[in-house]
Amino acid sequence: MATDGSLGALLAPLVEAPKRSAILLDVDGVLAPIVARPELSEVPEATKAELRRLADRYLLVAGVSGRAGADARRLVGVEAIDVIGNHGLELDPAAASFRDRLARFRDAVGLPVEDKGLSLTYHYREAEDENSAVAGLERVAARAEAEGLVARWGRKVLEIRPPLEADKGRAVRALLARSGATRALYAGDDTTDLDAFEGLASAGLEAAVRVAVASSEGPDELRAAADLVVESPEAFVDLLRRL
Repeated sequence: MATDGSLGALLAPLVEAPKRSAILLDVDGVLAPIVARPELSEVPEATKAELRRLADRYLLVAGVSGRAGADARRLVGVEAIDVIGNHGLELDPAAASFRDRLARFRDAVGLPVEDKGLSLTYHYREAEDENSAVAGLERVAARAEAEGLVARWGRKVLEIRPPLEADKGRAVRALLARSGATRALYAGDDTTDLDAFEGLASAGLEAAVRVAVASSEGPDELRAAADLVVESPEAFVDLLRRL
C-alpha cells in the first residue's frame, strides 16, 4: 500500500466531503476473498460492519459485480448497499433478449457453468489439469465468438456475454450520474475492473481514486492503472477504515 502520507492525501477529497462522494466496489476479490467455488464465497463480518458505517457517512456506497445482481446482494448482505450485477448488463434493457440465446449456447456446450441469466461463467480454478481445462475453454470461447457472443477471460474464468456495449465502466458512470456524486473511489481486482477504472476517469469528477486489490492471478494492467494498490481483501478493509 502507499505510505500513510500519500494514502491520506489520495483519500482526503473523499473524507473531507463524504456527502459529495461515492464508494464503488467490486464484490468477489475485493469484499469477499476468492475461494474455490463461487457458492462458498463470504463477505467477512468486519467488512460488512465497515460497509454499514460507510453507507451512513457517504452519499453513495454501491457494488458493481460480475455475479447476478440478486446473488451479489445476497453475498454482500448489507441492506443499504445496492449492487449492479452482470458487469453492468442489468442496466441495459436489450440484455434480456439474449437470455434464450445464452441458454441454447449453454446447453449446446454442455459443460458445468455458472448461469447468471444474462451471462455465463465457466470456472477452472479446481481443474485437475489446468492447461487442458483452458484449452477446452478456448474452444468454447471460439464457438461463442463465431455465434456472435462475447468471450472474456478473468481470474480462472471464461465469461460469455451478449454483444452489447455494457460494462463496469458504463455502470460506474450511471451510478455517479444517478447520485450526483462529484468525487469517487472504485476498487476492483480483475480484468473487467479496468473498464470501471476508465469509467471513473472519464466521468469528469473533482477527484477519483482507483484501487487495485492485487493478486498473482489478476492482470498486471490493473496494478499499473491504479492510484492505490493493496494486496488482499483483508488489506482493503484497512483502507476502508480510513474513509
